[in-house]
Amino acid sequence: MSKVSVLVVDDASFIRDLVKKCLRNYFPGMRIEDAINGRKAQAMLAKEAFDLVLCDWEMPEMSGLELLTWCREQDNLKTMPFVMVTSRGDKENVVQAIQAGVSGYVSKPFTNEQLITKVKQALHKVGKLDALINVAATKTSSAFGNDSLAALTGGKAPVATPTAAPAPSKGLLNNPPVKTPAASSAPASGRGQGQLRLPNGIQQCVIKALSLKEALLVVKRSETLPQILDSAVLDLEQGDNAEVARLNGYLHAVVAHEPKPDSDWLQLTFRFVDQDAQKLDYISRLIARGTAQKHFIPGA
Repeated sequence: MSKVSVLVVDDASFIRDLVKKCLRNYFPGMRIEDAINGRKAQAMLAKEAFDLVLCDWEMPEMSGLELLTWCREQDNLKTMPFVMVTSRGDKENVVQAIQAGVSGYVSKPFTNEQLITKVKQALHKVGKLDALINVAATKTSSAFGNDSLAALTGGKAPVATPTAAPAPSKGLLNNPPVKTPAASSAPASGRGQGQLRLPNGIQQCVIKALSLKEALLVVKRSETLPQILDSAVLDLEQGDNAEVARLNGYLHAVVAHEPKPDSDWLQLTFRFVDQDAQKLDYISRLIARGTAQKHFIPGA
């Protein structure tokens, strides 16, 4: 029986690696290739057959939506499962993808379980899941266990909570970020506000500093502490037109904001992984407007 082939497309190597490790752990018999953007993926799809594409939306040269549109115009790719793995969860973006022929949608940040569920659904629809399921069954107990892929779940069992990403039945109608006033007791040194989407929930944050490489954030301490290497999405809103940037990245460092063990606030270093020129331009404009002009991160 031939191997099931999957193409992972994302301009961020960190995300590509996480997705590939997750798939390899759960589906040992799967052949996995990757591409850094839609243009590279297009060239690969024109030369060889794949059973599934897992693709980011915002990428340089060719976006995920453009790649999806092209695939649906090709006779041999019209029915190939194509799943968007993206931080774009707004209803209007989802509708765009559905109209273009998307097979499924995974919102960043995601847990291993959420990603595997979507992959299984997509492969089942085209009769490819049985080719993997027997081998995968022996690996189920370890797929979410001790592997370094715990970066997506902070080392915890990947059980979806009400505040995490929405259930599969509602995932296509993920609402845009909601403006929430910062608590009156928030640190006064903040230079802006944002929303940090983590695998275990959503936290409002104060942007203490910003550079093209990373952001220094302050968040209210909660029962569930953010974990180093957690994959996350930082939603930033700027300007009168309510422009929102969804910046993909991971937590590089987590420390107490105050020099005491019972600190109510945590300071997070959030490293960006996007290579998309539009997002870099957005961050540049935020910095230019003075969002963090007095608080640049040393060495960034």
